Amino acid sequence: MRRRLTPAALLLPLALLLTACGGNSSASTSDGGTDGRGSVTISVGDQKGGSEAILRAAGELDDLGYRIKWSTFTSGPPLLEAVNAGAVDIGGVGNTPPVFAAGAGSKIKVVAAWHGTSKGDTILVPDDSPLKRPEQLKGRSVAVAQGSSAHFQLVASLRKAGLKLSDVRVEYLQPADALAAFTAGKVDAWAVWDPYTSQVLKGGQGRVLTDGDGVTNGHTFQVAAPAALEDGKKAAAVEDYLERLRRAYTWVHGHEEEWAKVWAKETGLPEDVALAAVKRTYTTRIAVAVDKPLIASEQEVADTFTALKLIPRKVDFAAFTDTRFNGDLPPSTSAARPSKAS
Repeated sequence: MRRRLTPAALLLPLALLLTACGGNSSASTSDGGTDGRGSVTISVGDQKGGSEAILRAAGELDDLGYRIKWSTFTSGPPLLEAVNAGAVDIGGVGNTPPVFAAGAGSKIKVVAAWHGTSKGDTILVPDDSPLKRPEQLKGRSVAVAQGSSAHFQLVASLRKAGLKLSDVRVEYLQPADALAAFTAGKVDAWAVWDPYTSQVLKGGQGRVLTDGDGVTNGHTFQVAAPAALEDGKKAAAVEDYLERLRRAYTWVHGHEEEWAKVWAKETGLPEDVALAAVKRTYTTRIAVAVDKPLIASEQEVADTFTALKLIPRKVDFAAFTDTRFNGDLPPSTSAARPSKAS
């Protein structure tokens, strides 16, 4: 018998799941405390089960020669609002929130990047759905969080199937409402990300119609406040912080089960769901340079949302990046990118 998860059970780790989405959500934060010692303090914006958790699990918060003051946010947009306001020096987000922040003229700089698979970014359909191919989505209803990474994945996947966004009936729903609509059969499909994908699959609630592998860039970022980067001591602390974070993500590659247990405890995910998401998403994630191919990839994301009139102006994404922390990192290895949106 398959274990079926109720919507309430699936919504336990909502604060974490909003991170990948980057859609509109509560801007509430919580004080996560302070680590380290010394006269220099950097304020780091985080989400539940995010950078602090992985750094602590990997032992990378030991022997800090500066202090890290942690603040926990419910999603990427309010975190970047705090960066823009100078309340946070640096924080981690997915590939879409920086595009919208740039479109709003925010004071942000993308300073570090990771690349991984987009197989966890999916369009899900119920198990008993007659839909077998993305082309069959024409005329069907699809739930997605507006302006999210899943939104871009939906646009790109439709384009690959020869369809436009206008060919489907888009239901703009945040994850809580999308999950309820999906499980109640009120929408034909749901564009979403891991670990929601793993939760739905493990719970026997649906199957993957298509995923973002090869159609989205699979990037995640660390984004800093320009004022922090202009402070020599803070910039040095940021550089060390990024090095520790890169080592922590590398540590996960050989400690999948250990990290899954920590992640499950931090977020409320069942351990088997956390492990499935770790294997699908984290074990492919590598640190890469913020270079011209990466910037071009994000520029296409920005242009897509500008064409859809979700961003009010043309964005020059390069102007919102700082490449000083690239070091000897490998070049970005973006997945195949779709052409500009219709």
